[in-house]
Amino acid sequence: MDRLKVGELAKLANVNIQTLRYYERRGLLPEPPRTASNYRLYPREAVLRVQFIKRAQELGFTLREIGDLLDLQAKPGARCQDVYSRAEEKIRDIDEKIETLFRIRQALSKLMTECMGQSPITDCPILEALNPERTRA
Repeated sequence: MDRLKVGELAKLANVNIQTLRYYERRGLLPEPPRTASNYRLYPREAVLRVQFIKRAQELGFTLREIGDLLDLQAKPGARCQDVYSRAEEKIRDIDEKIETLFRIRQALSKLMTECMGQSPITDCPILEALNPERTRA
């Protein structure tokens, strides 16, 4: 069979039906034709498209960015450099997140050394640091 019902596509692409409908609403998955009884009938290539979306998400691309990649893939005259630039930008984003997480980790570790877990909860330096009314410098 050349066409797949939504449940068949979901199973083959290893996603749930709601995910497919969401991708459709976001424009990542073209709206398929419907049967007389209103069932969606997806082309077999939709499996590959959904797998592409899932793999791109695993690499940290947002759905908006994935939409851009899909548009590039379908654009005559697009160059590999266009995709390369987006990958570079994604790496910069990832590096920024890593730096932010490292700073958060350092701050939390410092608070933990101040706490040591022995004080009563009313004197907990971690909770004091989180309190917006903190008077401690």
